[in-house]
Amino acid sequence: MKRILAITILAALCACAPPKSPVPPDAALSPPIGWRGGAPNAGATVAADWWKSFGDPALAKAVETALAHNDDIAIAAARVAEARGQFRLARAQSWPNIGAGAQIAREASINPGFGVPDTQTAGAGAVQISYDLDLFGRLADSSEAARAALLASQAAHDNVRLAVASSAAAGYIALCALDARLAVLRDTLAARAEELRVARRRADAGYSSQLDLAQAEAAYRATEPLIPATELAIARQEDGLSVLLGMSPRAIERGAEFNSLVIAAAPVMVPAALLRRRPDIASAEAQLAASDHALDAARDAFMPDVQLAATGGLIGSNLAVGSPFEYWSLGGSILAPIFSAGRLEAQQDIATARRDQAAFAYRKAALTAFREVEDALVAVQRNAEQEQALSAQRDVQQHALVLATNRYRAGYSPYLDQIDAQRSLLSVQLALVQARADRLSALVSLYQSLGGGWAQTLPAAP
Repeated sequence: MKRILAITILAALCACAPPKSPVPPDAALSPPIGWRGGAPNAGATVAADWWKSFGDPALAKAVETALAHNDDIAIAAARVAEARGQFRLARAQSWPNIGAGAQIAREASINPGFGVPDTQTAGAGAVQISYDLDLFGRLADSSEAARAALLASQAAHDNVRLAVASSAAAGYIALCALDARLAVLRDTLAARAEELRVARRRADAGYSSQLDLAQAEAAYRATEPLIPATELAIARQEDGLSVLLGMSPRAIERGAEFNSLVIAAAPVMVPAALLRRRPDIASAEAQLAASDHALDAARDAFMPDVQLAATGGLIGSNLAVGSPFEYWSLGGSILAPIFSAGRLEAQQDIATARRDQAAFAYRKAALTAFREVEDALVAVQRNAEQEQALSAQRDVQQHALVLATNRYRAGYSPYLDQIDAQRSLLSVQLALVQARADRLSALVSLYQSLGGGWAQTLPAAP
């Protein structure tokens, strides 16, 4: 017994893991104190159903349909199921392994002592139990690594849901913007058709030149091809949005008018709170925890592995007196690595490198999040200023068109002045539609960059 104990201690001394390397200092993260442009409503939270704040039931329906039927979300959910199975498998390794077996045979042979043929029916049954004591935590660390990977998978699934919801909202807004653009072009085409009719009548009556008629027709023809191009863009936008919603290409139901979409002030949290409010950051953090536990498991491989085993059963035969016979065994084994030609050290180096990669990936995810919020904040602000300036410019251009039209019909200015005023007004109207679409899309991006009201929930126990 003393000799066995000495051998065990010697093996344990030989199986010493190298020291664990710390996380690289460059992977440290210090969130900024505040946002560059200031943050209105700082400290507030984003509603989980933030897409309803736009005040359009059709937009909300599109987002909820995408969340229910999008294929990317289904794929992410399947990955969560896979990670849950991996966690269940890793956790099961720490429980005893119990197996049972039985066999029966019938054979004919010659009795070697008497030369008499014998026919024997024999059977055996046994139960075997084995258990890894996991004295140094290798199985426990593997289980924790799998659990962290499950959390990372769940957060990644939530991040896909947030991305799909944002894409559906932005896609619907882009579709409404195209509808508004088409309405502007149709109104402009109708106005130019009326101007062409007036110019033709004046030319026929001799009140204006053929040049005015040609200019009026040229203006009409310049607007006409813009309509089918916009209709094509609408059809393609509907097809792309349909696929995002998990449906075959089809027409998309509209709700409120484009200019009726509500632009609410989005709540903005402080940068430090953002680290707990975005699923992609939570996923990166869980990946870091998983890689750290995997590194601990790799270091545990340097330590002895102690296992217990027990076997018991019955053996019976029709030729044996007093059959069946009981048998059993109870024992244990200790296996400690002494020489592995650097295999264990290489495994630890690999695990360390993966842990460092996860640390830098977490830092990158956080910095990217800070940038996305900054970009969205300034985009919402600048697009609002642009929309306001274009709105004022549109009013001025509308007044200029009225003046140019009246002066032309009164004979005080050429028709070219009216055409220039119409062209300028159309350009401003289309730019105003785009500016409002950009502002709404920036608001969607802000909701997404703030985590969209996401809250981390622990996955159900497997």
